[in-house]
Amino acid sequence: MTIPKNQIMKIAFQGEPGANSHIAIVEAFPNAEPLPCATFEDALAAITSGEADLGMIPIENSIAGRVADIHHLLPQSGLHIVGEWFLPIHHQMMALPGTKLTDIKTVESHVHALGQCRRIIRKLGIKAIVAADTAGSARAIAERGDKSCASLASRLAADIYGLEILAEDVEDEDHNTTRFVMLSKDAKWAPQGSEPLVTSFVFRVRNLPAALYKALGGFATNGVNMTKLESYMVDGEFFATQFYADVDGHPDDRSLAFALEELKFFSREFRIVGVYPAHPFRATFGEPTS
Repeated sequence: MTIPKNQIMKIAFQGEPGANSHIAIVEAFPNAEPLPCATFEDALAAITSGEADLGMIPIENSIAGRVADIHHLLPQSGLHIVGEWFLPIHHQMMALPGTKLTDIKTVESHVHALGQCRRIIRKLGIKAIVAADTAGSARAIAERGDKSCASLASRLAADIYGLEILAEDVEDEDHNTTRFVMLSKDAKWAPQGSEPLVTSFVFRVRNLPAALYKALGGFATNGVNMTKLESYMVDGEFFATQFYADVDGHPDDRSLAFALEELKFFSREFRIVGVYPAHPFRATFGEPTS
């Protein structure tokens, strides 16, 4: 998705300035105005109300897996996916200026960031403390003024809150990547045949034997590549399972149209939540050859 050069859009994200979602906005839309929101619900509400033109929301991470809150909130929000962004995640160990690594006794960050940096935490023998988000932990360290405390956050957060990076790129895995979706109040389907496209949809199958097997069979027989399928309970009911899926192609493509027709026949609910350009990062997908 592109923004006209003379238009400055406001893009909502969950977290504080310096969060990875903030970085994704800066990379994808350099001229946009980021709008920090305390919670995912607040970010979605800002889009729905028109306070924000778009939202940049994380949906899954290559190490931590899906962002569970979004899979529950997105179908109910009525918002639409209009684009995606993949961001390599790098965590920096930061503290007050003049601090040495030997001074550190505790490190704070989001639970996922702490889990992704276990190696350096064990090496330093320090206590990990869970914070609401990465950038928020950096702000807290700057405000507290205690040199025994460190934060795991982004380089942007260190710049914003005046912290010094003591150790760079301390994540355990170098393939740590988060996928974000760009959300809009209005549906804006990418035109058919314009470029590699992704179609995202949610559905609930009928309560019939082998309904899911039959519903998904059309994608195999029509040669449609499904890149994501997630299930989760609806309203806490064990029997009410909803699915979120991503597939390659446009709904008007002949093969995908046939597959979706078969899916709808075996589904009690179905809704397309977005048709948007595939991010270039998808070209790196694939099983190792050896």
